[in-house]
Amino acid sequence: MIEWSYIGAHITAIIFEIIYFVAVVGTIAVLILDNRNPVKTLAWILVLMFLPIVGLFFYFFFGRSQRHVRMISRKSYNRLLKRPKAEYLTQYCDVFPKEYNHLIHFFRYTNQSFPFDGNRVQVYTNGYSLVQSLVCEMRKAREHIHLEYYIFEDDSIGRLIRDVLIEKAREGVEVRVIYDDVGCWHVPKSFFEKMMECGIEVRCFLKVRFPLFTSKVNYRNHRKIVVIDGCIGFVGGFNLATRYVRGLSWGIWRDTHVLLEGKAVHGLQTVFLLDWYFVDRTLLTDSKYFPRLDNYGDSLVQIVTSEPVGKWKELMQGLTIAISSAKDYFYMQTPYFLPSEELLSSMKNAALSGVDVRLMIPERSDSRLINLGSRSYLTDILEAGVKVYFYQKGFLHSKMMVSDDLLSTVGSTNLDFRSFEHNFEVNAFIYDPNLALKIKEIFLLDQRDSKSIFLKNWIKRSKWEKVVESLVRLMSPLL
Repeated sequence: MIEWSYIGAHITAIIFEIIYFVAVVGTIAVLILDNRNPVKTLAWILVLMFLPIVGLFFYFFFGRSQRHVRMISRKSYNRLLKRPKAEYLTQYCDVFPKEYNHLIHFFRYTNQSFPFDGNRVQVYTNGYSLVQSLVCEMRKAREHIHLEYYIFEDDSIGRLIRDVLIEKAREGVEVRVIYDDVGCWHVPKSFFEKMMECGIEVRCFLKVRFPLFTSKVNYRNHRKIVVIDGCIGFVGGFNLATRYVRGLSWGIWRDTHVLLEGKAVHGLQTVFLLDWYFVDRTLLTDSKYFPRLDNYGDSLVQIVTSEPVGKWKELMQGLTIAISSAKDYFYMQTPYFLPSEELLSSMKNAALSGVDVRLMIPERSDSRLINLGSRSYLTDILEAGVKVYFYQKGFLHSKMMVSDDLLSTVGSTNLDFRSFEHNFEVNAFIYDPNLALKIKEIFLLDQRDSKSIFLKNWIKRSKWEKVVESLVRLMSPLL
């Protein structure tokens, strides 16, 4: 007797295997033809080959490139840039620091990042002082408050900021809020609904819902931006959550943020309004968002962005140029160190040429997996002469760099594949000797709370540690 059920099941299995094989081969072909970073391409190929079904699932959700997608039409983008560009063209400063002339022009032409002079910059390294200053400045608002954060928690800090925004909205101030859907996944809808009920315009960045989940979950808005009346701005690494102020059970939360006052705020405003157009399809170009501003200080500032769409990886390429331009020293702090090959090479080349290159990362991280991956890169850079420090006082979440007593940068960008490839990021690049000396002093103070890593001791780690770290490193382009 013919067992038709067995035959049917066998045929179904064969058809499934054929379909799966075609899907995997087709996906690998797409990966190869996309001409991505070879390391990342090979990592995805390994995932597809050795993780049946799961590999396809991960690629479908996290692997597809968006580099050829355009967020906004060229015509609308030019309209948005019209007022900040006019302000840039009317400023008196037309001579840039010769040491960074190449970097400034690179950002200017690839990122439309205008270098604005006459800015005041205030640095914050703890959450209490930052939140106090942020609340104080928001309460002074008369025209508008634009706020954009990756994480906006429903806790004591989040509710404090929310209540101030509601208070200002009731006074007639325009308030707009952008939050990231993944960063705020566990925040109840009622938290944002209360703001909307009080007249605040709230938008979610790339809401993740099936079946559109696959095209959005991997591309997150990691920016932290506040713009008040077009003249005061905040940017950096702090999010709006209690842990960023009170720290964690095992230590403080060490981060860096800056307040900008002056024409550089036009750069932050442009970034926010571009993101607002993306989430609301409304182009805001009124002059009240770009008021004429006097000089408030001596800092020359560029606001530089990076996103998974577009042709260039501006922040990664810019940091590579900055490290290569260093003559004396280049100090950097990052919570996650999974560098691109270009960045890794520039660090090693600088150190080998005699530049004092220092990297500070947390000894203990909020991500065990990424921490393991980060450590796999250290032997390579230690051999080249890069000095490495493990911050021990708590979790170092700071994205801060300083070079040659002239250039400093603070923002949302980590030194990892996710920031360079997948996230929407923003950094302030500041060309000011006085501020660079302050940032340098902050780094050296943090160095006192850090453990110096020496090559002779580092290579003596157990083989098991090295194997685990190397295995995680293989997946670093995907983390």
